[in-house]
Amino acid sequence: MLSIFNSIPTHMDYKGQKLAEQIFQGIILVSAVIGFAYGLIIEQFGWTVYIVLGGFAVSCLLTLPPWPMYRQNPLSWQPALPETMGETQQKPQENLKKKKHK
Repeated sequence: MLSIFNSIPTHMDYKGQKLAEQIFQGIILVSAVIGFAYGLIIEQFGWTVYIVLGGFAVSCLLTLPPWPMYRQNPLSWQPALPETMGETQQKPQENLKKKKHK
């Protein structure tokens, strides 16, 4: 049963994140404008809130799951460097002499 959940992709590339953010903001903006106009015409602020919340729900449904359209530009990672057992790699900062403060 858990292997089904492990097979679901959960990542998004950087261009996909940008696209998801643009879609999210666009839907929120359009629903806010439509909600404000409709609420102003019928003079009911409640309908403005309902329309904005509906736009929020639609935008969450379209942007939160990692749909395939958000995974079209995968990153090419560098191969991992093999680490030898006997050698310990030091950071360049550790090789410098430490100065004593007076």
